[in-house]
Amino acid sequence: MAVIKSALELALERTKDLQIDEAVEKANKAKLEGRKAAGKFLEAPDSVDFKAILNTIDAAQRQTFLSAVLEVLLAHIQLPSTGGIETEKLESLKKAILSLCGLSSKFSSEREAKMAQQQVRSLFQQIIQFLGQYSEEIQRVEQAIRNQWAPKFREKERQLAAQLGQSVRIDPMSDPEFADFYRKNIDAMHKNYARALEEAKAQLSALCGLEGN
Repeated sequence: MAVIKSALELALERTKDLQIDEAVEKANKAKLEGRKAAGKFLEAPDSVDFKAILNTIDAAQRQTFLSAVLEVLLAHIQLPSTGGIETEKLESLKKAILSLCGLSSKFSSEREAKMAQQQVRSLFQQIIQFLGQYSEEIQRVEQAIRNQWAPKFREKERQLAAQLGQSVRIDPMSDPEFADFYRKNIDAMHKNYARALEEAKAQLSALCGLEGN
């Protein structure tokens, strides 16, 4: 015979579900506020006081808020494309991340928080050096590839010049074989550096106790 649940049991189940929904809603709201705060910081760093905003967030959701801010900021630490690294932007992000780390509830004392901030500062400096290294290395590899293929293009240019009766210059990237070789080598290097960068950013989150919230 099936067990018939009492009205009280059913009411308690509904209340439990409601409490879970409310907790999820509060967490989602904290994440949204964190992303908004991060967005404002990226637009105008001096206009955002993370500590002041944190004080307006429900105490149970403050780590969630800080994690959401950090997630957005870390997403803006990327491998440079051209022209080298943006030192000023990176220094601004470092300052903000140190602030978030100092606000984390992971630490039981101010001394502990300061020690973590020192580790973050050191790791961030390594990241800046790493990005500079990538910028230099990508240029070196690009030049090495072009130098390796230069004799082939000179021969092709010579043959075309003989056929057309005038000098010819070939854009290497217009050659399918070269373009494929170039992309494979550059993409492989980019992926290796990108993987290492993501690991470093995960370490930053862990040092501040703000990973996975």
